[in-house]
Amino acid sequence: MSADHEIENLSHENRHFAPSETFARNAIAQVDLYAEAKADRLGFWAKQANNLHWHKPFTQTLDWTNPPFAKWFADGKLNISYNCLDRHVEVGNGDRTAIFFEGEPGDSRELTYAELTREVKKAANALTALGIKPGDRVAIYMPMIPEAIIAMQAVARIGAVHSVIFGGFSAESLSSRIEDADAKLVITADGGYRKGKASALKPAVDEALSAGKCASVKNVLVVRRTNQDVAWVEGRDVEWSEAVGNASDEHEAQAFDAEHPLFILYTSGTTGKPKGILHTSGGYLTQAAYTHKNVFDLHAETDVYWCTADVGWITGHSYVAYGPLANGASQVIYEGTPDTPDWGRWWSIIEKYGVSIFYTAPTAIRTFMKLGSQIPEQHNLKSIRVLGSVGEPINPEAWMWYREHIGGGQAPIVDTWWQTETGAIMVSPLPGITTLKPGSAQVPLPGVSAEVLDDEGNILGRGHAGLLVLTEPWPSMLRGIWGDPERFKETYWSKFEGKYFAGDGAKWDEEGDLWLLGRVDDVMNISGHRLSTAEIESALVSHPFVAEAAVVGAKDETTGQAIVAFVILRQNQIEAAGSDSDVSKILRDHVAKEIGPIAKPRTIIVVAELPKTRSGKIMRRLLRDVAEDRPIGDVTTLADTSVMQSISGKLAGGAND
Repeated sequence: MSADHEIENLSHENRHFAPSETFARNAIAQVDLYAEAKADRLGFWAKQANNLHWHKPFTQTLDWTNPPFAKWFADGKLNISYNCLDRHVEVGNGDRTAIFFEGEPGDSRELTYAELTREVKKAANALTALGIKPGDRVAIYMPMIPEAIIAMQAVARIGAVHSVIFGGFSAESLSSRIEDADAKLVITADGGYRKGKASALKPAVDEALSAGKCASVKNVLVVRRTNQDVAWVEGRDVEWSEAVGNASDEHEAQAFDAEHPLFILYTSGTTGKPKGILHTSGGYLTQAAYTHKNVFDLHAETDVYWCTADVGWITGHSYVAYGPLANGASQVIYEGTPDTPDWGRWWSIIEKYGVSIFYTAPTAIRTFMKLGSQIPEQHNLKSIRVLGSVGEPINPEAWMWYREHIGGGQAPIVDTWWQTETGAIMVSPLPGITTLKPGSAQVPLPGVSAEVLDDEGNILGRGHAGLLVLTEPWPSMLRGIWGDPERFKETYWSKFEGKYFAGDGAKWDEEGDLWLLGRVDDVMNISGHRLSTAEIESALVSHPFVAEAAVVGAKDETTGQAIVAFVILRQNQIEAAGSDSDVSKILRDHVAKEIGPIAKPRTIIVVAELPKTRSGKIMRRLLRDVAEDRPIGDVTTLADTSVMQSISGKLAGGAND
C-alpha cells in the first residue's frame, strides 16, 4: 500500500442489490427527482417547502447575501406544530394512529393524531400559563415517553425554543446546558424505566438547579412516570398531570417567521463550554419531512415506522418528533433498552406492531450479530420492507447481516450520513432508485451538493479519499452556535472558504459511490501512511470470529502511530477462536490480507464489551487513553462505566501483540 492511497477504505465492494421492479414502480421517490434538483436547485427546495402549510406563503427561497448565515423562505410564516398535527386532523386523518408507545415494563398506549393534537394544545396552554413566551428557552430532560414528544411539540407550537438534553447526561452536563441556553423552564419526569428498573431523572435536575445555579429557571414541570419518591420545591415544581390535565384543549396555532428559532441541541462529547447547535423552523421542517418521506419510501396510509433513537439526539428530533409527524406517519416509540427482558425485545415489538420501516444504529446491528441470528429468527419480521442505518458508517458485513436476518434478504437498506449540524439526511440511497452497495452511503440526495477535497481544497475524483464538504447551503442547515457566531464561522466555515467542512473523511469509489470514513480525528498516520480506523474495523468485522471492533491510534516511537484494536467475538465462535493469542495472530494476518501489511494492528485486545454512550456511540477517546497508558478520562456518559475497568484490567494482564 502506498501513501498515494491516503485515507483508504474497503471500497472494493462488488456486491450490488438493485430494487425490485415492484418496489421501484411504487416508490415515493422517482429518478426525475435528481434531474429536477439539478436543473433548478432552489426551485426544487421551494417545491418541497410548499408541501407544508404556510400561514403566509414565502416569495424568496434563499437569502445567501451574508454567508455563512443563511435564511430560507424568510418572508413566509408557519407553525411547526400545526404542520405536524392540526392539518392531518383537518383533512380527516384524526383517527390515524400517530404514536404506538411501548413502555419497558410492558405497558402500552396508542395516541391518534386527534388525541395527540389535543394533548399538545393542552400542554401549550399550560406552558403559556407558566409564563413561557415566544423566544423563551425550555429545557427538556425526559425518558422516551409520549410526553417527551408532546412537550417538544407544545414548545414549538407557542414559538418557544426547546433544548432537549439526553436523559443519560449528568447533573453537571444538564446544568451547563441550561445555563448556556438561559432556560426559563425545565420539563422532566420523576424517572423512566431502563434495564428492568426505574431510573431516576428528577434528582439530577434538582442537583443541576442547586446552590444558586441556573437562576434563569422559574419552574420545573414534572411528569409522573415511575411514581418514585422525589424531592419537591414548593413554588418551583409543578405537576404535569395538574398543569396539563386541567388546561383547556382549545389552542389556535400562531404563525411564526420561517427563520424563528425552533431548537438548540448541544452536540455530544463536547468539552469546556457546551456547543449549542441552533436550528430554525421553515427550512428545518422542509428538509426533515422531505428526507423522511423519500429516503424511507414512506406510504403514510399503510406503513408503521420505528426509529430507535432517543429524542435527546438529533435523530430523535428529525426522525421521531418532527419528520414523521409532518408526514402523518404512524410510528412506534419504545422507552427501554433492547435487552429487557431479553435480547428479543426489539424483534417482538416489530412483530407486535407490524413495523414496516426500521431505522437504527450500526452499533446495535453489530451487537445483534454477536448474539447470533437465532434470536431474530424466533420472531415474524415479514412486515419489514425498508431498513435504515444512522450514526456512523456501517461495515459491509453488518450491512449484509442486517439485510439477511432482519430484512429477510429483500428489504433495501438506506445507509444515511448526516449530522446534528445538517439537521437532516444529506447522503443516502433512495430505495426505489439506487442499486445498493453494502457499506456505502452512495450519493448526495437530490438538492444536496457535496465534494471530497484534499487539504488544499482541490476537488478529488474517483479513487481518492479526503475531506467531505458541502458546497451549497441547504434548508435544514444549522443557523449558528447559540450565542457565539464567531465560533460558528471558525468551526465550520474557516477551512475552505464558502464551503461547510463536515469534519469527516470520505472517498468516491471507482463507481462513483461515496464511502464515509469517520471523523478526521480517527485517521491514523502509520509510517507516513494515512489509514482510516473505519477501514481497519471493517476488515476485522469481515472475519467470522468478530462481531464488533474499535480501532485507535496510539503513539509509537518507530512508526509515529501504531494500530490498537479492541474486538468482541461472536458468541458462537468463541470456542473455535481458541486463546487470545491465537485470535490475535489470525486477525492480524486477516487485516494484512484484506488491506496490506502496513495496516496490521500492533495490538489486538479481546474484550466483552466496548465503551459506549447510551446512544450507542463508541467512545474511542477512552480507548486511546487505555492504548497510551494514560489515566482514563470522564466516563459519566457511558451506558456502563464498569466496561472501562474491565478493559483496563485486560490490558494490564498482558496485551496480545
